[in-house]
Amino acid sequence: MMTLSKRIFFVLLAAVLPLLAGCTRHSKSEQYYLIATNTAVPYWKAAADGFAAAGAQYGVSVDTRGPAGLNPQAEVDEFKAMVARKPAGILVSVANSKLMAPEIDAAIAAGIPVITIDSDSPESKRLYFIGTNNFEAGKLGGRRAAAQLNGKGNVVFFTNPGQPNLDERLKGYQDILEDYPGIKTVEVFDIKADPGTALDQAAVYLARTGPAKIDAFICLDSRSGSNVAEAFKRRNITDRLLIAMDVDTDTLKLVGDGTIDSTIAQKPYTMAFLGLKALDDIHHYPVKPLSGDYFLDPNSPFPALIDTGVALVDKTNLDPILRKQTAANR
Repeated sequence: MMTLSKRIFFVLLAAVLPLLAGCTRHSKSEQYYLIATNTAVPYWKAAADGFAAAGAQYGVSVDTRGPAGLNPQAEVDEFKAMVARKPAGILVSVANSKLMAPEIDAAIAAGIPVITIDSDSPESKRLYFIGTNNFEAGKLGGRRAAAQLNGKGNVVFFTNPGQPNLDERLKGYQDILEDYPGIKTVEVFDIKADPGTALDQAAVYLARTGPAKIDAFICLDSRSGSNVAEAFKRRNITDRLLIAMDVDTDTLKLVGDGTIDSTIAQKPYTMAFLGLKALDDIHHYPVKPLSGDYFLDPNSPFPALIDTGVALVDKTNLDPILRKQTAANR
């Protein structure tokens, strides 16, 4: 007969073995990459933190790459270079879908899982998208603009035309504002990948008077808001509406002092954190064929997208966010 001590041993062994198996699933030899559109901006530093946190939790190797400035071709070149290393998986935010889609398809064909975050490439064979529903983000901002303008005024947008996420935000704003005939979109200004141009162009807009006066300045990228705010400050402007995007410290402080009316918050940390975990799962539990057409498949192993959510930040809910961010930056 089995002794009591042996019974206890086997019970403990049965409990411990699954834990040991879980610990050995991951390895530092598993390499994952996050390819960002612009590694120099705080937004992507937050994403890199989320990517690193998930990597540390799983015990795998992670690296965030990409140009230090918006340069779609440089981002494509970086993506191709990382594909050549045959990693376990890649997250990528797409600056230009026409350029990136063929490279994503080539990676998938080579058996490398690719998930898009932040900015999508739906025409590619990427497995799915994790990030903001940018159309809804634009609608959220559009409702704020319409309310603050009382349904009347001239509006200008600052954006990078052709960047998928920004184009979707613009569509969201337009969807809301078309219901307000008193609100007119005067211009959609192309910052040409340089948010600093928003400072000079804002000055041009602020000089307009009479019926041509610009009443609302809306920034669809993460950095133009602080540049337009600087133009406001230099001219002591207090009677125009400025809506920004994202929650870097500079933008939040400008919301606090009233220069920026509000900003739309995203979750880049969450996008990258969930993205690493999704890639790891696909690496360990491969789906075949990886290049299958899963979008219309009712039995697809993948969602079409994971919406990480948005929120409007103004003076009423600013303090908790600013305190948390300040603490994280210490």
